[in-house]
Amino acid sequence: MVDYRTATAADVAAVLAFWAGAAENADRPTDSGDAVRALLARDPDALLLAVEPDGAALPGERIVGTVVAGWDGWRAHLYRLAVAPDRRGQGIARSLVTRAQSRFAAFGAGRADAMVLDGNDSGGAAWAALGYTRQHSWSRWVRPLDGPTD
Repeated sequence: MVDYRTATAADVAAVLAFWAGAAENADRPTDSGDAVRALLARDPDALLLAVEPDGAALPGERIVGTVVAGWDGWRAHLYRLAVAPDRRGQGIARSLVTRAQSRFAAFGAGRADAMVLDGNDSGGAAWAALGYTRQHSWSRWVRPLDGPTD
């Protein structure tokens, strides 16, 4: 039986371990505990977890899915949708995204976007199955902020 809840600071290590094995990690900076804790401090309800009993990730629980439902007051963004490989195809991603969309609707958001790496074919297929379409007219521009920004 899968339960759904928001993550807490006590979940950070287990979430990072889960992402290391279940998420797409190519061509992206490594996630850090500090970054996840900062997310939870800023928006305690943003990181949604799917957990099941009797796993090793947490005492009495195993994380089987995640999604970050980020709301900046203007846009609704979805990140880090991941499901344990042995639990894929069982509706966990759909349940996580449905919960995230409900969260966004409560804020008055009119649409949500999902960040998917270009080579992540399984991720793209999952989002398409959830009713999301690729927006070909946009590109994402990024710059690391580990130094001066001018």
